[in-house]
Amino acid sequence: MLLGTYTPKLDDKGRVILPAKFREDLAGGVVVTRGQERCLYVFSQQEFERVHERIREAPLSNRDARNFLRMFLSGASAEMPDSQSRITVPAHLRQYAGLEKELVVTGVGAHAEIWNAEAWNAYAEANESTYAELEQEVIPGLF
Repeated sequence: MLLGTYTPKLDDKGRVILPAKFREDLAGGVVVTRGQERCLYVFSQQEFERVHERIREAPLSNRDARNFLRMFLSGASAEMPDSQSRITVPAHLRQYAGLEKELVVTGVGAHAEIWNAEAWNAYAEANESTYAELEQEVIPGLF
């Protein structure tokens, strides 16, 4: 499980070092793709295949399903961590997420997210006040 918040830097070649606690789970390769709220999703190869199988179940006759499938998969890039546990974030994905030198990488259970640091801070500030109320609507019976 990928957990926590980390602040690695994006180097001049568009590479980011994976947080040490994520390395074992992601050592076999990752898939980086567009996420919601202009972040990037980072999946292990195995988790991405599981997600892809679920997405394939969506009916192609549904316009929203087609749009999601196109955006999610057309931006995806398979990457292999190098000997220093860095992955390259392709230019089109860096542009999509507005990535600059300062990053935030969050563990979100089955995947990680890469955020522009300013965007993450704004997102967190805007959502912290309603966090305690969300479980009632989003995950009934959790607590």
